[in-house]
Amino acid sequence: MSRFTFTSAGESHGPQLTIIVTGMPAGVKLDRDRINNDLARRQHGYGRGGRMKIEHDEVEIAGGVRGGETLGSPVAIVIRNADFENWNGAMDPWNVNAAEAEKRRVHAPRPGHADLAGGMKYDRKDLRDVLERASARETASRVAAGAIAKELLRAFEIEIRSGVVAVGSAGDPEVSVTWEDLQRVDESSPLRAINREHEKAMVAAVDAAREAGETLGGTIVAAAHGVPLGLGSYVQWNEKLDGRIAQAILSIHAVKAVAIGDGIAASRSLGSEVHDPIYFTEDQRYHRKSNRAGGLEGGVTNGQDVVVRAFMKPISTLRKGLPSVDIETREEHRSQWERSDVTAVAACGVVCEAMLAIALADAMREKFGGDSLGEMRRNYDGYIAQLREF
Repeated sequence: MSRFTFTSAGESHGPQLTIIVTGMPAGVKLDRDRINNDLARRQHGYGRGGRMKIEHDEVEIAGGVRGGETLGSPVAIVIRNADFENWNGAMDPWNVNAAEAEKRRVHAPRPGHADLAGGMKYDRKDLRDVLERASARETASRVAAGAIAKELLRAFEIEIRSGVVAVGSAGDPEVSVTWEDLQRVDESSPLRAINREHEKAMVAAVDAAREAGETLGGTIVAAAHGVPLGLGSYVQWNEKLDGRIAQAILSIHAVKAVAIGDGIAASRSLGSEVHDPIYFTEDQRYHRKSNRAGGLEGGVTNGQDVVVRAFMKPISTLRKGLPSVDIETREEHRSQWERSDVTAVAACGVVCEAMLAIALADAMREKFGGDSLGEMRRNYDGYIAQLREF
């Protein structure tokens, strides 16, 4: 059975990003505007850097789709890097201009980034060879693959949304968030804040950090609505869906912690205050009146909204630099500055949506299989009918 996953390639200032999505059944209608809209949303947000003014990301489909419909074969996607025109001399795959390469050379690693560990691991003395791939530009690939996953989930009435609850110390990182709260997020607002009353303080925090040459992290909530009961499994550690979702979210650049539902607040509470009581009526069947578990119990979805909270650290690239070492002379050196954002918390929410969609699309393919959407749908409908009889 084909599982849903993706592989990406490409450097931040190279010619393009290339994404191969596998596991899509045949017969799923893709909406190019929706996919490109997610890419545009990833570039949005107060505190973003100059790169966002250069790139206008759009997908080019190079395989696996005909007439806007998936064929069951791998979906090949290309996203061009417009900034490559300015970096051709230093980043051309075949012919690098020595003077341009020297001008762009990175020799003082940034604390918090992959620069030093990556250079040592892959034996690359120009740390640009590391940061070009470790760059958050790679998240455009994730958003494109996630947009494909969303199209599959949409065929089963599953929706995904996100919003920001805190930037730096502004906002409330532990506030409870409902699906209705996420539906009200204004995508055109500066930071896609869930609570608009907090957004003014968030913007002020970004302004203060920019003035000080600093960066900021924050907290994002992403949720999936309409997820059926029974995705994932409790029988093996690596089949637990909460663990798989957490890995997907933690793999996002600068995300250093993840909570499912009220995970952090729950650790400080009594059991009677944490668990979601179960009720039964003929019209609603088994149901809950709260969702502190975030839609997952024992590694299995329980039919409620899947709610994930991501905690993003401040971006590693600081304009004023941090104490570091020149890897050639071994002498003290300020870490080098690479054009960057003050914060990318709003964009991180869009990437969280993508990774949550990918994890759920994989779990749906695992559970319901099928070479075509029609076959997968028949399997799904039969399972839902079974649940109604329990």
